[in-house]
Amino acid sequence: MTELENINPHIYKKCEDRKVTKDDEDEDVVDPFDEREIFDLIRNINDPEHPLTLEELHVLEQSCIKVDNEKNTVQILFTPTIPHCSMATLIGLSIRVKLLRALPPRFKVSVEINPGTHASEHSVNKQLSDKERVAAALENTHLMEVINQCISSPLK
Repeated sequence: MTELENINPHIYKKCEDRKVTKDDEDEDVVDPFDEREIFDLIRNINDPEHPLTLEELHVLEQSCIKVDNEKNTVQILFTPTIPHCSMATLIGLSIRVKLLRALPPRFKVSVEINPGTHASEHSVNKQLSDKERVAAALENTHLMEVINQCISSPLK
């Protein structure tokens, strides 16, 4: 096993689950996607290094999600726990895969590192925004096993 980069991460309290209304369950009611709904889709992604979620580590926060239903765009900014996190690309890919599987194909998903929070943010952002690199990464069987472990439902 490799040595942990962030041995003692700060753990944050999870926000409460959103209350489900009758309109939420009614398929005849048109309700656009919002930041909270996107956050709920990705908040429980498992960190690749710790037995914690990205929400518990504040890698993901609802305030760093932007949704534009008219332009069909979703923008996610995530914050690695340390400035030299070697798992940043894997975390970004996990977020992207989770959303690609959960959202209608009309949405263009952008996943980037929060500006100023990572030593190699430009390089990582370039990798995450390059469709060919992402497609090649998703063809890698071992990498997909790791991503699937990250995005699988947490054990309760």
